[in-house]
Amino acid sequence: MSDLRAAVQAQAHRNQMLKARAAELMGELERLRSGLDELRRNLLSISVTVTSDDGMVTVTVGPRGQVQRLDLDPRIYRRPDARALADTILTTIQRAVAQAQERVEAVCKPYVPPEEVREHLNFDFTASMRRLDQQFGGLGLHERS
Repeated sequence: MSDLRAAVQAQAHRNQMLKARAAELMGELERLRSGLDELRRNLLSISVTVTSDDGMVTVTVGPRGQVQRLDLDPRIYRRPDARALADTILTTIQRAVAQAQERVEAVCKPYVPPEEVREHLNFDFTASMRRLDQQFGGLGLHERS
């Protein structure tokens, strides 16, 4: 009988822990929900402009890394090296995108840990699922039979 009582008490304790975690998650969800409009506005306002080291290329990107503007200095026509110009444009875009991603992480930081934002931006959904598994005590929520 004492084994049964111990099992019932252990289950009751687990239930209390799950209820506490559920209440914690609901509070977090409400906090996130109340700040979504501001977060969206802040994210959409991100714009990063980067100029190449030689000053010939200036690129502006948005929060998703989308190129919004590309300016080429007219001096590029004095050096007709298409490969070098293409490399400069690409490098400048990559620098701008990296800076935009850093700003997205900073804006999201009050709502989502930076590593989770990075995982999302890098389409690393496996890491997110692993973290959920850990948070829910390894219940294997994403595993399939």
